[in-house]
Amino acid sequence: MIRGKWQDRVKAVEQRALSYQSAPISCPYKARLSRPWQPSSIWRLFPRQSNAIAFSQCCKQDVHVFAMEKESTGAGQRIYLVTSYSELWHYYSSHRHSLMHCYEVIPDGAVCKLYFDLEFDVASNKHLDGKKMVASLIQYVCVKLEKVYGLKYSVRDVLNLDSSTAEKFSRHLIFILSDCAFKDNRHVGSFIHHILKPALKHLHKGSENSPENVDEASNGPQSKRMKHEEEDEEDLGFLIVTGKDGQKQLFVDLGVYTKNRNFRLYKSSKLGKNAAFSVAEDNEFVPVSNKHTTEEERIFLASLITNVSFTSQRILTHNAPETTSKDSQRSAQHRGTHGTELAGKHQTSPYKELDDFVLKLVHKDGIQGSIRHWTYFLSEQLLVYDIGKFRWCSNVGRFHKSNNIIIIVDLKEEVWYQRCHDPECRRLNYRSSSYPLPQEVCLSYMLKEDEDDQQFLMDELGNIESSPSGETDRRSSHRQTDNTQECWDDDTLYLEALDKMERTMEGKEEIPDELMIQANHKQISDVAAASVQREIQTFLRLFLGLKSLFHFIKDYKRYGVRQ
Repeated sequence: MIRGKWQDRVKAVEQRALSYQSAPISCPYKARLSRPWQPSSIWRLFPRQSNAIAFSQCCKQDVHVFAMEKESTGAGQRIYLVTSYSELWHYYSSHRHSLMHCYEVIPDGAVCKLYFDLEFDVASNKHLDGKKMVASLIQYVCVKLEKVYGLKYSVRDVLNLDSSTAEKFSRHLIFILSDCAFKDNRHVGSFIHHILKPALKHLHKGSENSPENVDEASNGPQSKRMKHEEEDEEDLGFLIVTGKDGQKQLFVDLGVYTKNRNFRLYKSSKLGKNAAFSVAEDNEFVPVSNKHTTEEERIFLASLITNVSFTSQRILTHNAPETTSKDSQRSAQHRGTHGTELAGKHQTSPYKELDDFVLKLVHKDGIQGSIRHWTYFLSEQLLVYDIGKFRWCSNVGRFHKSNNIIIIVDLKEEVWYQRCHDPECRRLNYRSSSYPLPQEVCLSYMLKEDEDDQQFLMDELGNIESSPSGETDRRSSHRQTDNTQECWDDDTLYLEALDKMERTMEGKEEIPDELMIQANHKQISDVAAASVQREIQTFLRLFLGLKSLFHFIKDYKRYGVRQ
């Protein structure tokens, strides 16, 4: 009976080996970039965005999260890729079939560029000139940047991408502000809402524009201010378009400034569409030349919203005001001079554990320091904390009299160091030594990678398929509890089988384990392939382990062994 079961096992293993030979598991993607200035290769695919972001935050390399739409998946289903900018471009520019529907994931709290998504239905707006509308909007935004923040930019600082078709006018505008960036895309949205407020009011006028209301308003004490606002509204009338349903709407999409937003990439189209973003005919932006990259790659890098490095640049903020228009104007003027004030005040960063750790660093010698604001640079995984009420500087070995300090946490290297607002320290470009973060606040400790999330693989031809091993793991995980329970419920049958075998072998010498292994090697070498040999060896090791387990169960049942 035992010999028959063993032969059945060998036959099953042989069949499995044949199935692997006829349908081999696809090899994981291995990058082969040869350019020495580029980072080491990371290419991981995840079914969930949250796990992709968590993995990117734990990874030591400079990686980012992108979303991909695949033709065979359902509508709205996306796969999330973690890789570096250079590696994505290397394969993005060649594997167009698999990577033609890609999006940049803009993580919550990440420093980013000023960007716009513009569109209108062509059939409903035949009288409109999209190019002129784009030019007028760029000019208007540049005026507002100077008015609110004191920044001078022009159309030459705006990357203009076009994916228009005969049915739809569609543009992306990315402002390349060389010496500054916005704290995150929520502050970008707040700024855009603020400067487009006249156009938004124009959309909601309706019955408020009746002659009676206009006359009454013109005689009121605030008539001068209202007339001024009406002039602004007239200036932004070009931003009002008609939707497919005949309703008036804004040329600017205000819904692209949300948490973890997916923003379509340069040279990508939507799933089921062929209109990919390309450089617009009226684009005047020219990226800075670089001997290591082509012009197309430089445009790709410039188009990435969170591709902003920490160089002590100015961080722009704009919190939605809850005051009167007069107070808002004063607040805007104040921001024009001090654009980084109060950024993130009374708010935690994406990592509260790190906030608490930094607060402990600045609570010393009876001084209760505070975090004035924080800034998150996604490109380098840096959290920059502007400290208040604590001025100890390791450069001078004492407290500064009037200048505060900066504490920078490097999330990739898991260290922190100090910099300073003091003019002399800034002139020397001083930074302290790096100090390791406690393990309990490191991302590698807080965010553990889930190996089961590798449910997709990409081969060297750019084909993305579900991982067979991942599918097997998911099926087996659902059955694990039931199978385990069945095993322990049938322990009586195992005991009976052991007793029967012992009675049969009574008086006979037990077969040594070493002899069984030798016999197995000889049989396998004669009748099976190498792959089958490995399978049976694995089964034999399992069998020997189960043998010891059965003896334990027998003793437990017979003698009631308790620990």
